[in-house]
Amino acid sequence: MDIALFSLLTFLGSTTAGFLGALTGLGGGVVIVPLLALVFGVDIRYAIGASLVSVIATSSGAAAAYVKEGFSNIRLGMFLEMATTFGAFLGAALAGMISTRIIAVIFGMVLLYSAYLSVRGHPGAGAVDVPDFLANSLRLDAAYPGSLGLVPYHVHAIPTGFSLMFLAGTLSGLLGIGSGAVKVLAMDQAMRVPFKVSTTTSNFMIGVTAAASAGVYLNRGYIDPGLAMPVMLGVVLGSLAGSRVLVSSRPRLLRIIFAGVILILGFEMIYNGITGRL
Repeated sequence: MDIALFSLLTFLGSTTAGFLGALTGLGGGVVIVPLLALVFGVDIRYAIGASLVSVIATSSGAAAAYVKEGFSNIRLGMFLEMATTFGAFLGAALAGMISTRIIAVIFGMVLLYSAYLSVRGHPGAGAVDVPDFLANSLRLDAAYPGSLGLVPYHVHAIPTGFSLMFLAGTLSGLLGIGSGAVKVLAMDQAMRVPFKVSTTTSNFMIGVTAAASAGVYLNRGYIDPGLAMPVMLGVVLGSLAGSRVLVSSRPRLLRIIFAGVILILGFEMIYNGITGRL
């Protein structure tokens, strides 16, 4: 394929990925890795390297808009970043020891389980939202803009959420996905944070997590500037467009989009990992 055409197609695909990533809090990497590896035949480690660069760009683009609108819980995001950053270093170290086929199957299984949890909704839905002592002590409770004004909420299960964030960081370094899927589900399911806040806070966090593991990939030569540049530019444009749409979107619709995208990609990655096409 001609280089100019390849760059144009990866740019267009990355724009779509950035749009979906901003809407769902996935960061775009969850779409970019399968796109580059399955559609364009890029080695999965180089695809992960380009994805990590794009994830940093997504965080810089969409997160700024969400912080300005008042959706992101910055205090919660910075607290949880301590766990994801350490996990990212571990995942990046493991990536050089595991075959691409195993990475692809792990990636797919994470996506399928994420889709299931997303459509299931809160396990404790309808329960009285009682303040959590630890969250209250750390001042993690906040409010987000609703149609009738600010909507307050409480954060729960801090130890569980912190542990899941370490896992999210490990997956980020291993798979190059920004770990947005696990981050959103950890905040949405375990910590019972509203879905819009979960997605926007995830976008705020993923850049730091990806930067931690991107340094390892850069040192190993897995980040190709010629590949990363069109991917990064496309993701930035797509994430800015997605951030504008999210503000007026319904949470239920966001859950369906989130689940649908990662369900398809999950099956694709598992199939291609098992059959050795990656």
